[in-house]
Amino acid sequence: MDEIKNKKINVNIYTRYKMFSWDLLFYYAIIFLFFTETKGISAADVLLAESFYPIFKIIFLIPATVLIDSFGKRKSLIIGNFFVFLSILIYIIGDSFVYIVIGQLFSAIGFIIKGICESNMIYDSLEKNEKRGSRFAKIEGDGTSYYYYIDAISAIAAGFLFSINGYIPMILCLLSTIFSIYLSTRFKDIDVKEKINFSIIKKECKDLFNSFKLFNRSARLKNLIFFGALISAILLALTMLRSSIMQEIGIPSEYFGIIFAVLGLISGISAKNAHRFHKKFRNRTLAILAIPLVFSCIILGIFCSLNINYTVNIIVVLGIFLIQYIVRGPFYPLIKQYLNNFTTASLRNKISSSFNLLENILRFLITFTASSLLRYMNTSNTFIILGCILGIVIVLMLDNMRKKVGLKPEQYSDRDIKLMELK
Repeated sequence: MDEIKNKKINVNIYTRYKMFSWDLLFYYAIIFLFFTETKGISAADVLLAESFYPIFKIIFLIPATVLIDSFGKRKSLIIGNFFVFLSILIYIIGDSFVYIVIGQLFSAIGFIIKGICESNMIYDSLEKNEKRGSRFAKIEGDGTSYYYYIDAISAIAAGFLFSINGYIPMILCLLSTIFSIYLSTRFKDIDVKEKINFSIIKKECKDLFNSFKLFNRSARLKNLIFFGALISAILLALTMLRSSIMQEIGIPSEYFGIIFAVLGLISGISAKNAHRFHKKFRNRTLAILAIPLVFSCIILGIFCSLNINYTVNIIVVLGIFLIQYIVRGPFYPLIKQYLNNFTTASLRNKISSSFNLLENILRFLITFTASSLLRYMNTSNTFIILGCILGIVIVLMLDNMRKKVGLKPEQYSDRDIKLMELK
């Protein structure tokens, strides 16, 4: 009975937690400006420091998984949010490239823990029936949607507050991380914890290796994990590049917050309707989301490099950002739903770990490439080159996935069916 009660508490708290704690508030609208204008760091160095983030997440993936298995998801979530708090504190007090890298280290530790714990915690708390996947997607979609609404309000405030003093929005961001720590203490543990020892670390390394071997035998999971990790990596890498192109074409800093706020609201609406995207497009959903995302980067770069007209440039840039944010909204809840289908709790942990590992490898490659390109060319040309490379990769992957993902259960291979039966 206690476990049932704890599960209900987790379900009731999760949407509220997600709306305030899924990601940083008062942050993304101004962080690029904070580093380049307030701290005086070059755009290329900011992206280079950003590329350390996924490397740190790769390094701490196994230790984070061991910590979660040892302390449980609730305590681990508290620890994860505390590390995020430390990262923002370091950004505020630091004044050099090295401090940003250290901040990225703490942020990586925090978000790798959060990334593994959060969705798995709510999925484990839902009743095991045929509606589990759709209910999970709705709860995730609602929480993500509400986060975008709160993020929109904070983004507007951050833009105007930054024009007064660059430190004000960062202090508000710091306070929001403290609130996230508090919310994470409200959850209840429903998983079994183990003692930390070398054998557990060895076991986790072996499990991760075996996970890749297992998924490699499943065409469905292999393609879903790699494709989902790539799209997620692109969405994350574009965060700084959007601010860079806005700065490059001369949009005033006080409007950054308004622009990202409106875009956040659009993402919130599309995230809330994630289940409708799936219902309408079914096995074409990932293609419908991915193709506009990558090819919008090419169009954005071409228009901005032509320098046709300031007003036209702004309209095109904002229109393309709109497309990218519409894609961003439903992508995260849907990819988690697709990955969690036909799985057990233990298998979901392995999927999360594998997904995070691949996502961070790909994010590093994309961000490091963008940083290197920015040292020799402007942001417009960087968008064109990245868009062309990623566009080719996405088209090839989608072609490969046609007969392997989004099929009816009886259409999957014997290996995929056996993996599904592991639940």
